[in-house]
Amino acid sequence: MNVQFKKGVLELCVLVLISNKDQYGYELAQSISKRINVAEGTIYPLLRRLTKEGYFTTYLAESSEGPSRKYYSLTNKGRAYMNQLINEWNEFSKSVNELIEEVIGND
Repeated sequence: MNVQFKKGVLELCVLVLISNKDQYGYELAQSISKRINVAEGTIYPLLRRLTKEGYFTTYLAESSEGPSRKYYSLTNKGRAYMNQLINEWNEFSKSVNELIEEVIGND
């Protein structure tokens, strides 16, 4: 997949996945990588930024498989931002699909 496409939607994917359930960084990277190939290292700076901006809170939880894990939880501000991004994404993707259909679909 085009790298620029991934950069554009990664933030939305992270917000949507964490809205479904609290997740730690590695778990989140694995969830995203099932559908979009992303390097684990790209997730952590995004998580730090979104946390700093108040979209996530974090907490530590014990793990049976090693050290405690830092979980990310969506805040009300984060949920509002996610809904805004979903609306923008839907409008954007609809417009692009219409453009493609209009130009290529009539060939």
